[in-house]
Amino acid sequence: MKAENFLPDDYRPAEDEPFMNERQLEYFRRKLLAWRAEILEGSRDTVESMKGGTRNIPDVADRASEETDRALELRTRDRERKLVAKIDSALRRIDEGEFGYCDVTGEPISLKRLDARPIATMSLEAQERHERREKVHRND
Repeated sequence: MKAENFLPDDYRPAEDEPFMNERQLEYFRRKLLAWRAEILEGSRDTVESMKGGTRNIPDVADRASEETDRALELRTRDRERKLVAKIDSALRRIDEGEFGYCDVTGEPISLKRLDARPIATMSLEAQERHERREKVHRND
């Protein structure tokens, strides 16, 4: 019996069960797929609203405001496009049995961290070290 057949809707991964068992993997798979679908739906809505074309707005300030809004929307969608790639990568890691383990240390990533950020590839400690190193190098 596969996890998808018996995973209750109110299921939340718990520390007292085996790490990355079938139920936890199915939980994170569903969470990632739902997040991905939500992002893609937003992208479709953006494309549909932009297909209407730029309205001919006579007031320069209003036109500039609308163009700024469009540019902001496009930047947001670009960030979301990159996020979809990270979600796809996390789904691949689930399929390959690598999901939930830190890329740096190989240790399990905490369930709380994964629940908050299921695309995480590093444990909190490894991420903090990475960010500190990045900050030091950025200041050079």
